[in-house]
Amino acid sequence: MAATFLAARRQDRHDLVDVAWGAGFALVAAVSALLSTGHGDPLRTWVVAGLTAVWGLRLAVHIGARRRGAGEDPRYTELLSGAPGRRDIYALRTVYLPQGLLVWAVSLPVQAAAYTPGPASALLAVGAGVWLTGFLFEAVGDAQLARFKADPDNRGRIMDRGLWAWTRHPNYFGDACVWWGLYIAGADTWPGLLTLPAPAVMTLLLTAGSGKRLLEARMRDRPGWSEYARRTSGFLPLPPRRPLA
Repeated sequence: MAATFLAARRQDRHDLVDVAWGAGFALVAAVSALLSTGHGDPLRTWVVAGLTAVWGLRLAVHIGARRRGAGEDPRYTELLSGAPGRRDIYALRTVYLPQGLLVWAVSLPVQAAAYTPGPASALLAVGAGVWLTGFLFEAVGDAQLARFKADPDNRGRIMDRGLWAWTRHPNYFGDACVWWGLYIAGADTWPGLLTLPAPAVMTLLLTAGSGKRLLEARMRDRPGWSEYARRTSGFLPLPPRRPLA
């Protein structure tokens, strides 16, 4: 996060922190796996670390590609427009430090899995299956939305196709599943079991924090949003509701 802050200052755009978010988890997973050599079960350690790195790097690449050629994210422009004192110091205190702490806290299941001795159980396979479900929802949802936005005929329209017809946030739902899957994969021991708050915090951030809540607040006035919200589940994938006769 410190390196990202310095790069952001040089480029004068703080949305670089969104790229560092996914990359940070991949880095934590790699460092945990390497430093835990000789302590944890190698199968559990490297499966959990590998799944985390794949998710984090895909997210970083996706966000980086989406930001290329665009200006500063409006969220950070709005957040920092009324910054008291020096804008950069305010950004460091309110954006980079909290996100760095969240990366550490949310990744506790990955760290615990790396250091936990004893052979992996069937929960490793169950967790990997939940992770795969979430990864597909997130990756496919992002790809569908990117394709939709790339078509000029869709400008100003609401994306309500594919996975987006079943949930208003397939990427956020997928993100939550990824972290519950990583938790389950290491929950066959007490250290892993005690990291339950980590996926719960991630889910809370996605639904009531800076994810779904803020995005829907910005979308509320867009034409067609209210009808879309009425027929489409807010988070969990469900069949689209039919309009009332």
